[in-house]
Amino acid sequence: MGKRAQTGTVLVELVKLAVPLLQAAERASPRTGPGDKPAIPDWVMAGLIMIGILKKKKSKSAQFRFLQEHRQPIAAWLGNAQFPSRATYFRRYRRAHRLYRTAIRLQGEQAITEGVTDPTDSAVDKSLIVGLGPSWHKQDRQAGKIPAGVDGDCTWGYSEHDGWVHGYSYEVVVAATPGHTVFPLLASVDTASTSETRTFADKIADLPAGTRTVSADSGYDMNAYGERVEYDAQGRATGRHFLCPENPRNTAGRQLQPAADAKQARSRQLRQQRGAFLRSRRGRRIYGQRKKTVEPFNQWFKALFELEQRVWHRNLDNNRTQILTAIFAYQLLVRYNHRHGNKNGQVCWILDKL
Repeated sequence: MGKRAQTGTVLVELVKLAVPLLQAAERASPRTGPGDKPAIPDWVMAGLIMIGILKKKKSKSAQFRFLQEHRQPIAAWLGNAQFPSRATYFRRYRRAHRLYRTAIRLQGEQAITEGVTDPTDSAVDKSLIVGLGPSWHKQDRQAGKIPAGVDGDCTWGYSEHDGWVHGYSYEVVVAATPGHTVFPLLASVDTASTSETRTFADKIADLPAGTRTVSADSGYDMNAYGERVEYDAQGRATGRHFLCPENPRNTAGRQLQPAADAKQARSRQLRQQRGAFLRSRRGRRIYGQRKKTVEPFNQWFKALFELEQRVWHRNLDNNRTQILTAIFAYQLLVRYNHRHGNKNGQVCWILDKL
């Protein structure tokens, strides 16, 4: 049994772990455009938001009240930072997700360096969360009828696990190597209807250097994804495998131009090679880990931050900030757990001490 920290010290230790990563994320994704830099740096705002979310304050008003009530110690934790007004907190909350996408990637790299996890086998998945307010059905949308209280940013999405959901989605790449802690490495948040054929593209370049396999469900079946995982921009093999069951394609009778035909033939050959690897003994073993890694991760994460029933906020940018901050906080909790001698993802005890 690993050591567990004393009550009262946990939150400040988590903040100390987070601050260098938040500062690095701001340096890696600085503000652009006209105007002076804000008086309160983005990393400080991100730190304040993280504290509110770790305390499971589900509205921005509740978060702000908690922060104000504990203003003096929190300001010291963040280097005697200036505190925002209520209006500033609400406004800056909506854009904090931009910093947190970078911070999640940086913390994934840090966890690999620390030996918390191993990215050799990784997996990507999309999960749905119900939005606040009533559902906005197709017939009402087409008729221009907006039900009272509806969140206009919510859309409909479907997954085999969740069924039809009116709300939002998040996509996460996790380290899924057997014998190692499941750990989120990359993440994004969108509306429920946003397709997997769009969301994974900009994560491929950020896959850790040590990643050798990426497993995905059939919603990710795209030649472009397979080729970007398995080949670099110069067409050289990366040594990686993309494991993804095929979606049926109806190409019978399709006439192609010679150039397109050659490109299609290459893509078909690569698809056949990927299919053969997926059906191999090794491929089946690796792909089978999905049910023990990324799919359970979604359940653990949602339960930890009380997202099983619905999101915390209205509007896409608010939920982007909350969900991405919660994923960053999950990473933080696992790293903290590891430092206290617990080589697993069982982190609920840490939140219980906050």
